[in-house]
Order: sequence, then structure tokens, then C-alpha cells
Amino acid sequence: MPDWSYHQIFKPVIKHLSPATSREFIHRSMNMVASLPGGHHIINFLGREESSPLLTTEVSNIHFKHTVGLSGKIDPLLSGTKAFSNLGFSFIEIGPITIDSKKGTTPEVNFQEEYIKFSNDFESIGLDETKRKLHKLKVQQKLLMSLVGNEQELNTMILELEELADVFIIQADMAKKGNIFSTTKPIYVATPIQSLNDHTLDFFETFDGIVLEEDWLTTNNTDDLIKKIRYLKKSKFTKPIITVGGVKEPNDALLLLEAGADLIMLSSGYVFAGPGLTKRINEAVLTTRQEKIIPQLGWKYYWLFGLFILFGGIIALFISLTSVLLPYDEQFLRMNKESIWIFNERILLFMSHDRMTLAGTMISGGIVYMNLASYGVKKGLRWAKQAIDLAAITGFLGIFLFIGYGYFDWLHLLFWLLLLPFYVLGFLTTKGIINTPNSTNTKNHKIWKQSLFGQLAFVMLGFSFVLGGIIISYIGVTSVFVPTDLLYICMPPEFIQLFNERLIPVIAHDRAGFGSALFSVGLLVLTVSLWGFQQGNKWVWWTLFIGGIPAFITGISIHIAIGYTTFIHLLPAYIALMLFFTGLIWSYRFFQKQTDELR
Repeated sequence: MPDWSYHQIFKPVIKHLSPATSREFIHRSMNMVASLPGGHHIINFLGREESSPLLTTEVSNIHFKHTVGLSGKIDPLLSGTKAFSNLGFSFIEIGPITIDSKKGTTPEVNFQEEYIKFSNDFESIGLDETKRKLHKLKVQQKLLMSLVGNEQELNTMILELEELADVFIIQADMAKKGNIFSTTKPIYVATPIQSLNDHTLDFFETFDGIVLEEDWLTTNNTDDLIKKIRYLKKSKFTKPIITVGGVKEPNDALLLLEAGADLIMLSSGYVFAGPGLTKRINEAVLTTRQEKIIPQLGWKYYWLFGLFILFGGIIALFISLTSVLLPYDEQFLRMNKESIWIFNERILLFMSHDRMTLAGTMISGGIVYMNLASYGVKKGLRWAKQAIDLAAITGFLGIFLFIGYGYFDWLHLLFWLLLLPFYVLGFLTTKGIINTPNSTNTKNHKIWKQSLFGQLAFVMLGFSFVLGGIIISYIGVTSVFVPTDLLYICMPPEFIQLFNERLIPVIAHDRAGFGSALFSVGLLVLTVSLWGFQQGNKWVWWTLFIGGIPAFITGISIHIAIGYTTFIHLLPAYIALMLFFTGLIWSYRFFQKQTDELR
């Protein structure tokens, strides 16, 4: 559930539900997706939660992929843990865990003022159910087990959870000085920030680390947490420090880490900022750690791949505006275009319409490929390479749609063979790139919130292109024409078949080419929209803008030029155009904004 869907679709709904209902609705919905075959791939495709190697850290001799984890307060019943394990967290706190299950008081949620009041009367599913769920889930993240109970109960839970836990957390008021528990795993002691003072400092030093718990009154303010971290550092506290809460935007996390926190757990701020908060924090942190980027070898092969597709589209555009049919088309038909024109001039105009829309789509695709190569792959961005690979491979496979139409265009095959070496060289020479994007976005400001609406529009546009490509290809495989096509041509397909039995296979071949190209370009738009939305990425906005112009201009203008202006036929194009401009308008300021001021 990325931010563009959470804030625009789900959050307006859950605001009107009870806290417990909304929490379980969201968690169970995400878990359902995660439980599907390949569910983790779906979640990664939509949210892209990979982490840069530059963000790795070691705390208590434990390797963490990055510094951001999830507080157990968010998922006390473990109803969403399977989903959270796919949402990019480096570690997940489990608990509070008690020996026996217990019902607690539902947290008080205020969406208007953006705070959650967590009750001391917490919920727990009990030790046995916790073990059962964790064994079943096989979570990949590091697990921090938060335990609540008397000394005997704590020892029992530590013994039972030893193989699952990476770190144990116990409450300060339940611990004894000296860490008497028998375990090889680190034990951290958790304390409310208001309880940390000179009198308790020696006590905390006897454990492996400290967890500074938020107070609900200061959940939306990092100041108290920062003061306590600085106090610990000034007092020469040598153990690792984990904070809980106080983070509602990336800037808060940056300040906590700068103050000296080793790890941070997201709590209530995660609910209001959205599931993308972890990713946004990592992108912001990466901006402060990014090393000088060495241009990735091999990006030029991808760029040339896009350039040839662009040239191919320009040539196809020229043909669609002039002869429409090439000599080998006429040779296959055993008929020249003049004969078709005399029989029914609208057949030739209709073929021009198919070939011109294909040309515009190819030009748009070429532009996007070239920009992804020069601004993404060149910088070693893995997402840009994978966007190219996904679209290119499906584009190459589209040639098999021509099989069975009765007409195989040798020029398409020649073009396919020309493109293949450049793509293969690009794929092989960039195979090891691992860079992830950084971002200057550190605030939940109005510009960021508006960009989510723009991103949603572009995601919908990409999905519509993909779906349109599938539908057009299917139509070409089956009926070839839709009812509005036949109304425009003013002739049933049987008459066309009687006139020339080879004419419909040629038209079907054109449809296959356009459907395949639209599907491939749709994947480009979709992946760029899902993976490339980082503040300050001007090139992404210009790629979508300039890349979209050829496809829309050719697609709509040719219909006007040939008089094929049936409203229902052009409605998908009108909707796509509306989504295109909506995305451009609402995301413009976000992509142009270079920095956010840190407080």
C-alpha cells in the first residue's frame, strides 16, 4: 500500500472507522496481498522498498540493513506482520509479549491533530500464539522482542523465544540492575523519556542498550527525545540508543540520527505519514551519505536502443502520412493501394490511423528509454535498469503476436534483430548496478501531499496503457475490429474478406504491433511513476511530459484528420489525456523543488 494509494484512497475511509477496526482492516488487507502467490513481488513492484548498502549499520554486533524499524505498538496482534516484513523495515519489534493473552484498551486515535494515545493497558496475543505466528511467517527482518512480566515470566519467555529473537527488550520497572537473564542475545531496557535522569543512568549502563519510549503527549515532537539522546551522550553513555516514536516525517528521523540515535522505531507518525515513510527516510539519509557517482558503463547501449526505437517511430510516422502501404505490403496483398482506395477509401485511412498511432507510441517509448538510460542507468539506479528491462523484454516478445495472422512483416523482424544486440549489451554491461534513489524530501509539506495525487494519476495512466495494450492485442487476435471501426469503414468484415482475403491479416498485424507497443510503453510509464517519484527529480517530470506528447498528438490528431471522431471510441484517449495533464500539474512543484529546510 504505497503512499499514493494510502492517502488518496484508504486513509479517507479509515478515518471514519474505529481505531481497532481501521487497524485490522488495513493490516489484514495488506496481509492478504502478501499471502498471494508472488505477493511479496507485488508489494515490491508497487512500493520499491530496497535499501542501499550505504545505509547498513552494526549495533550490538548485529548487522542492520538500515536504521529504521517498526514499533510493536502498531501491530500488537501480529495481524499485519507478514505485510510489514515486505515494507522495507530493517527490524520489527514484536510485542509487548506476555505469557498469557490479554485484551487491552484500544488506542485513542486523533487524525485531525495526528496523535495516537497508546494505553498502558496494552493488548497481547500471548507467548504461544506469538511463537506460532512467527514460525509460520518466517520474517526476514531482525526481531526485537519486547517482553512484559515478572522475573520468572521474563526468563520463561526469553528461553522460549531465544531462537527467534535478535534482541530482547524489557521494561525498566521490571528489570534488576546487572542483567541477570540467561541468554546470548542482547538485552535492552526500555524507559519512558521522562524517567531518564542522573539517578537511573548507572542502572541503564548495566544492560546492552537503552530504548527511549515516547510519551503520547510528545509523540509529534522530537525535541524531548533529542534532549535525552544528547543528555546520554554528554553523560558518556556508551551503549546503543534506540528511540520509539517522535518521527512523522523524514526530517525528524534525520535529527534523531544526527543527535546520536543508533536505531529508530516508527510509531504513530507512521500511521499519519503513510507506509512510504521508511523509504522516504532512507532516501533522505542517503542524500547525506551519497558518494560521488561514477557513470555506469553500458548505459549508452540502452540509450542507443531507445534512439533506434525513436528513429523507427519517425520512419513509421512518415510512412503513415504518405504511402501508408510499403511495396512488400502490396506484394503480399497482390494489390496496390489505389485499388483499395477505389474499393473503399476508408480502409486505407483506417490503416493509416493504426500505423500512425503505432508510430507515435514508438517515438514516445524511445524518448523514455533514452532518458532512463542517460539519467537513471548512467547513475547506477537499479530501478531505471529494471524499468527498461521489463518494457524491452515484453516489447521483444510482442513479435510473437504476429504469428497466426497469416502475415509476418519481415521489416519488423529486421528491426527486432537490429535492436537486440544493443539491448543485450546494455543488459549485460549494467547487470551489477545496485544504487537506490536519494531524495531531498524531508517534510510532509503541501507540495509532497499534492504530488501523491499527481503520482496516482500517472500510475492510473500507466495501468490504462498496459490494459489498453492487452485489449487491443486481444481484439487483433480475435475479431480484429470493434463495432465503431466497422461503422467508420461502413462495411462488414465479410465484404472486406471477399474483396481481398489477405487484407484483414495485414490490418490484424498492425493492431498487434500497436497493442504490443502500447503495452510496453505502458510499463515504462507505470514503472517510472511507481519508482521514480523522488523530490527534485526534474528529469522524471520532463521525461513523462516530453515522452507523452508524441503519443497523444499522433493518437488524437489522426482520428480528427480521417474523420474517425466517434466519442465512445476516443473516450479512453480523452481519459488518458486528462490523467496525463493531472499528473503533470500536481507533480510539477514536487519535482522542481530541490531542497527542504531542516529545522
